[in-house]
Amino acid sequence: MGQGIATLSGFLRENIRWLLAGFLLTFASSFGQTFFIAVFAGEIRAEFGLSHGAWGSLYAAATMSSAAVMVFAGGLTDRFRVRHIGVVILFLMACAALTMSQVSALWGLAITLFLLRLFGQGLLGHMAMVGMARWFVATRGRAVSIASLGVATGEALLPISFVLLLGAFDWRMLWVIGAMALMLLAPVIYGLLQRERTPQSFASDAGTLGMEGRNWTRPQVARHWLFWAMIPAMMGPAAWGTAFFFHQVHLAEAKGWAHLSLVSVFPVYTATSIVFMVFAGWLVDRFGCATLARFYLLPCALGFAILGVSDTLLIASAGIVMMGMTGGMNATMSSTLWAEYFGTRNLGSIRAMATAIMVLGTGIGPSVSGLLIDAGLDFGEQSLMIAAYFAVAATLAGIATHKARRLLPPRAAQAASAR
Repeated sequence: MGQGIATLSGFLRENIRWLLAGFLLTFASSFGQTFFIAVFAGEIRAEFGLSHGAWGSLYAAATMSSAAVMVFAGGLTDRFRVRHIGVVILFLMACAALTMSQVSALWGLAITLFLLRLFGQGLLGHMAMVGMARWFVATRGRAVSIASLGVATGEALLPISFVLLLGAFDWRMLWVIGAMALMLLAPVIYGLLQRERTPQSFASDAGTLGMEGRNWTRPQVARHWLFWAMIPAMMGPAAWGTAFFFHQVHLAEAKGWAHLSLVSVFPVYTATSIVFMVFAGWLVDRFGCATLARFYLLPCALGFAILGVSDTLLIASAGIVMMGMTGGMNATMSSTLWAEYFGTRNLGSIRAMATAIMVLGTGIGPSVSGLLIDAGLDFGEQSLMIAAYFAVAATLAGIATHKARRLLPPRAAQAASAR
């Protein structure tokens, strides 16, 4: 164990500037993530006179539109260095946050949500994960898991901090604070990435190979059965995890809990997510993605089942912790799977397609849940159906990745076993 800690310590020392850049980019994405936007759900619905279903549908429309654009915009990471495009996207994200502080019309709210979702939920995290997958090979899983700690940190700190600040500041002023934080991060990211890591710092490099010993293109991936088999697994955590955070105010009201009490559990969720994110990184480096795919969705299935039947926040917390287990493993899985099975030369455009599907899920989940809430089925009651969805998706993902593993080239297969 001591040797493992020493190895990790050496890895961090040698690669701190790139890992920190990835961490900060994923942290910046928090301001466009549902767990942050949902903090202001009550204020936004009251300001614009929206029901749960109308608010969810508006959010879904903005998110789905950002997913469509993400398919094309995500490919920019195959053409431009992260330090250049990252600073531009941070600036645009700051502008979107500032716009949120001033928006007064419903159409303006829709556009602002679209921009927050595209730049935050979509591009900032996408750039960080593409960078990690290209810059690291044998330690790709660890690099991805460490960089993903940024959004986990945001998930732990930002909701509870801004719920507390809502008691002292107008909700619009808090978006100004968010915009200022994003602007401050831009020069830091640029400075950290003055020198991008070799051997695969740019898209012109050959990269590591995927199945059948080649680098796949996006059209080829879109026609492959593995991609379609993984869609339920890709969409599950995005759709229903997002729905959970999005309807947190409603869930607290339906269960009879104080909103602040519910968000106080989120740091525990995040701590669990971090532990299993790091565990998943080690597991992928050691054995490959197929091993992780067999079980990473199952804790979420059990977690939603517990949430559905729980009457007290203490019992529900156990389910939320299990959801955090899947959340952490999914962050690693969704960023390493495409590099391992399809190669890294066209990773930006391939992952953009996969990210667009996940972003689409983040729109579908809150919308469907919101409409069911309006129809009289509260989110706690919906959780049992969500648990069944995860059980089916887990089975499909495990079978598909195990079968596809046989198509990996000998060198990749040996590396997966030796990691």
